Amino acid sequence: MAIPRSAYPAPFNTTRASHIVWTVKDLARSRAYYVDCFGFAVSGEDKSTLYLRGMEEACHHSIVLKQSSDHPACERVGLRVYTEEDLEKAKHVFERAGLPAKWVEVPHQGRTLHVSDAVGTPLEFCATQPVMPRLVVEFKAHHGASPLRLDHFQILTPEVPKACQFYCDLGFRLSEFIAPDGTDDLMFVFLQRKGNPHDIVFANGSGPRLHHAAFSVPDAQHILQACDIASAHGFGETLESGPGRHGPGHAMFTYWRDPDGHRFELFNTHYQMMDIENEPVRWNASQLRRRPWGFPPQRSWYEEASNFSGVKSNDPVQKPNPMSLERFLVEREKA
Repeated sequence: MAIPRSAYPAPFNTTRASHIVWTVKDLARSRAYYVDCFGFAVSGEDKSTLYLRGMEEACHHSIVLKQSSDHPACERVGLRVYTEEDLEKAKHVFERAGLPAKWVEVPHQGRTLHVSDAVGTPLEFCATQPVMPRLVVEFKAHHGASPLRLDHFQILTPEVPKACQFYCDLGFRLSEFIAPDGTDDLMFVFLQRKGNPHDIVFANGSGPRLHHAAFSVPDAQHILQACDIASAHGFGETLESGPGRHGPGHAMFTYWRDPDGHRFELFNTHYQMMDIENEPVRWNASQLRRRPWGFPPQRSWYEEASNFSGVKSNDPVQKPNPMSLERFLVEREKA
């Protein structure tokens, strides 16, 4: 297939990945995990909802945790647009594409638009949130990993090419992609609006489901410190993968599963990708076998993800067979 080109100018101005809305079983337990252990700042809370942000974030929240008796799920992923006018334009774009769009009232956000994308991912767009004190130099407030900001989401879908085309039509830029050697059959696509490699990633798998939300930390030492502190808090076993180093992007990372199974990444950020002459970087699938160092993730990293509330998950035509830790150890034993 031809690699999609980004619409320019964009039909409306999406600026960045903004926030994630997760449901959880026990809000107090989630507070102990995200706030006491990992160091997210509390922007507000009531009996059923907890609003969190990173040290670098001035807007009210990048994580919303809602207590629910239902199975834990992701309600929506949030994207920011530049102005209220962009929200109006977004509504028209989605409706013209046959995708229902509606205005909703959401606490601590300005006017908010609820939509789903072409592959069924539930989204909400807003242009404003209340401004909170930025804590990046308020070091007395820093503990745990001192997460700085939300960087991106990764979504599993059996329709990666369709998702890529849809977001490129919205003006997202394809910064990197992974395809089987000798083809342009898209397996992973990394799409961005804010000028670094990605705001939203789509990977081949059963979905749509949320694979993870990723948060940047100041440096590699904070990643290692997070492991030590999580262990001290009794959460050491929630480390699912890493510490390791990505091939694409070359960032150091860890992946964690919170008490409700939601996955998030801590990583030490990545490069800029904003100039008009920057073409998408291609990665052959075979390159993923040759990690800079470290072991591949366990099978759960590839297969498990957070369901979206009320959204049916579909399987891909060809089920992935990636190099998991379990498969790696078996093959090494046979060698």
